[in-house]
Amino acid sequence: MDFNLNSLSLKELKDLQSQVAKAVSSFEDRKKREAIAALEETARASGFTLAELTGTALTRKRSPAVAKYANPADATDTWSGRGRKPRWFVAALAAGKRPEDVAI
Repeated sequence: MDFNLNSLSLKELKDLQSQVAKAVSSFEDRKKREAIAALEETARASGFTLAELTGTALTRKRSPAVAKYANPADATDTWSGRGRKPRWFVAALAAGKRPEDVAI
């Protein structure tokens, strides 16, 4: 590939630079996936998983959610706002309270 970069405009050079950056990133990601797949296959052939051999899990662990609401009858009973609504929260809304009224 032979490019005469001096004949390109600034916009064309920036477009080319962007394309090269994307191509490099894509290439690196593809090579990493291939390397991980090869390592997993080698570990599997030996009767292990890659996580067992490295001592790390390949999945991301979620941190627990912070409590946003507290039961008016028992302040130690809290809810983060994720998942199913607890019965005390539903009852408080049915009694005419707003979510802000039971917020911590």
